[in-house]
Amino acid sequence: MTARGRRPGLLVALEGIDGSGKSTLARALGVSLRRRGLRVALRREPADRALGRLAQEASVRDPWVGAIYFTLDRFLARPALERDLRRADVVITDRSHHSTLAYQGSSLGPAARRRLEELGPRATILPDRVVLLDLSASAALRRLGRRPRGRGPLERRRTLERVAARYRRLARRGGWLVLDARRTRSELVVELRDYLLRSLPTPRRSGRTARE
Repeated sequence: MTARGRRPGLLVALEGIDGSGKSTLARALGVSLRRRGLRVALRREPADRALGRLAQEASVRDPWVGAIYFTLDRFLARPALERDLRRADVVITDRSHHSTLAYQGSSLGPAARRRLEELGPRATILPDRVVLLDLSASAALRRLGRRPRGRGPLERRRTLERVAARYRRLARRGGWLVLDARRTRSELVVELRDYLLRSLPTPRRSGRTARE
């Protein structure tokens, strides 16, 4: 995590393997915080879907190349992220640099992982708070099986098991908030909302919200 410095907005990253419910929770959390009078912006990665598809496909063949594609996507999206942070009280992002450290980084050796960690702050703004939605690979695959589209190239049991283990190590090292993704959405929203409100200033009740 990085010091916020003079940035007005708190950057919160929701992390977890595919199927853990990040997107659903981000939307519900945004609604709950707005009801408290906060200006909220929602973001998700990858910002460029075409670049994201290239990154996923490359990750199967060469995790380092996939990681660079994802890092490039964050670099290109950085001006929009900075703009959201100036306008909002809290910016919630579905994934962050830590996602690349978990997915692609878990397939790399120690030296390559260190290089990847060094690229993060150069390409993007690291989150102030990171929340891990912890879920087993088997539970995630059951959820993914209910989606109308097919599975992505990284949505395989062995991959998800490896990534979930890496996420847990990153969470312990980084002091992240870890939530059991099997809990109901309403339970998760309440706990996460209250956790974030302790880090946020008194809401500015301007009647406006940041654009999503």
